[in-house]
Amino acid sequence: MAVTESAVAPVGGEPEGARTGHDDERAPARGECEGARSAQEGILRRQAARESAARTYARALPIVPVRARGLTIEGADGRRYLDCLSGAGTLALGHNHPVVLEAIRKVLDSGAPLHVLDLATPVKDAFTTELFRTLPPGLADRARVQFCGPAGTDAVEAAFKLVRAATGRTGMLAFTGAYHGMTAGALEASGGAGDVRVARLPYPQDYRCPFGVGGAQGAELAARWTESVLDDAKSGVPSPAGMILEPVQGEGGVIPAPDGWLRRMRAITAARSIPLIADEVQTGVGRTGRFWAVEHSGVVPDVMVLSKAIGGSLPLAVVVYRDDLDVWQPGAHAGTFRGNQLAMAAGTATLAYVRENGLAERAATLGARMIAHLRRLTGQFACVGDVRGRGLMIGIEMVNPEADLPAGATGPYPPAPSIATAVQRECLRRGLIVELGGRHAGVVRLLPPLTLTDEQAAAVLDRLTDAIASVAAATARGPGAVRHEAAVNPGRATGG
Repeated sequence: MAVTESAVAPVGGEPEGARTGHDDERAPARGECEGARSAQEGILRRQAARESAARTYARALPIVPVRARGLTIEGADGRRYLDCLSGAGTLALGHNHPVVLEAIRKVLDSGAPLHVLDLATPVKDAFTTELFRTLPPGLADRARVQFCGPAGTDAVEAAFKLVRAATGRTGMLAFTGAYHGMTAGALEASGGAGDVRVARLPYPQDYRCPFGVGGAQGAELAARWTESVLDDAKSGVPSPAGMILEPVQGEGGVIPAPDGWLRRMRAITAARSIPLIADEVQTGVGRTGRFWAVEHSGVVPDVMVLSKAIGGSLPLAVVVYRDDLDVWQPGAHAGTFRGNQLAMAAGTATLAYVRENGLAERAATLGARMIAHLRRLTGQFACVGDVRGRGLMIGIEMVNPEADLPAGATGPYPPAPSIATAVQRECLRRGLIVELGGRHAGVVRLLPPLTLTDEQAAAVLDRLTDAIASVAAATARGPGAVRHEAAVNPGRATGG
């Protein structure tokens, strides 16, 4: 397998062999380092003063990236980090992969138009051909593709409009813990919805099973609940236009759907002529160990919502669906930026590289190894409640082991967002960027690029384990110790 970026950034030093084109530069003097830090701090101050309070990642990751390659990011202050956020799963090949850069340069150098609305172009034709080559066979044989606005949330909106137009119905089925985007319709189908106009169904999980049993029995109960809601004339849920689900809930806390349960959802919806929408925005393009996460279960959905990695790091989103659902009127769902040529070129290169180099299979093997390693931490640190995931989509749920449980209960302990935040901060201090998620932001998430090497994976695990050990020691001294750590080390990285 060809992997082009294998450097590991030691804590507090240069990433060995990956100066990203600057190998001949001398080491910066102390004055230059202080100047770089001052410049970075100035940029961060101006960002805080000028940008919306809606900013998110910038709050937990006070860095100013200026260069990046593969797994490694370099900040304006000269520090280097291993990036296991990967643009929230967007960077399947990591930062600035050579095949992606070459594809972009080729379009730029060709003189081709960069903005073409939805006109046909050779670049779009190549992207669509490669995309169809990767789709599950049962869908690829009769698929249509809708290019929409360049964000996954717009693809979700388009999917909802599509199935409503095709069925003549309006309601939607979604699941607890779901996340489908930030526009109005997508939020209604997400777990944090406030004004609910979507029927909510239980999503099965082992660690915090809604029925208290977990495993196959919990998944069976969840499936029966779905059947009851749909078949009970007094459930209050009329026949819906569609069901949307994530094969692995990402923002919900990295919860893989059981394969058997997914097959039941497919059977339930097919029997009732309800289009099944698979949200593969974060799980797609090899992330979970198959090219598309639905392939683990053999399920062929009626509609797939795709974004993030399909654009090769640039904005792109599409809806792929069965041809008999193609009831759109011209302009029924449009967008000025639905023909991003650079994103399609970068996406074609990414899709082909993942397919040709077996990166999905690599993600399955390496991800299983990393999850097995991390699961050992549940026996070492009481604050590590659960480790789960699929492929290179991994979550570590942090819990409060000092909390009082209800009488007779044996667990799980309540989620501990403050501990998860402390772990994220300690990771950053060690030169490792991780994400938080879950119902209460209590899950530390890893989304490394699929080009991750064994050496890099070991470095990630070492830094993460060290960060958890540090936080666990502070937790053992009491909640005040964790708060004290946060006060004296408010997120500023000292290593990497």
